[in-house]
Amino acid sequence: MVEVTTTKTKVDWAHFIKKISDEMFPQADRITLVMDNFKTHTPGALYEAFEPEEAKRIWERFDFVFTPKHGIWLNMAEIELHVLNRQCLNRHISTLEEIKKEVALWQAHRNNKNSTINWQFTNKDARIKLKRLYPSINNANPELKTLNSMLI
Repeated sequence: MVEVTTTKTKVDWAHFIKKISDEMFPQADRITLVMDNFKTHTPGALYEAFEPEEAKRIWERFDFVFTPKHGIWLNMAEIELHVLNRQCLNRHISTLEEIKKEVALWQAHRNNKNSTINWQFTNKDARIKLKRLYPSINNANPELKTLNSMLI
């Protein structure tokens, strides 16, 4: 889902979340939404935009899954935005309305084609590439070292 706005405020995000909740998936009991850790993506944003009861109602419809802060290249949404930039926004577009129209057409085309991302990053690759993010085992504790070798 893509929405083009002139700003990226908390209130903009809150209204987009409400749109997802009430217009796109009104029948869903729960909505799982994977997103980045952008500063506007907080429950407080809903409380800035709506009355407390409404903010709580919207927030509780979602299961939010936040992507790693330092792993933008792991984020499939970011990969899809990169595709959007390459396929749709890689030229001069004069007005905001034209951008909105082009993005909507691009998104409809991708959805109609059932476009997917060919995800090739494995757990093994992650352990190598992200080694610094995994906890290290203290060599002074042989029990932990043995446990770690059993888990690998």
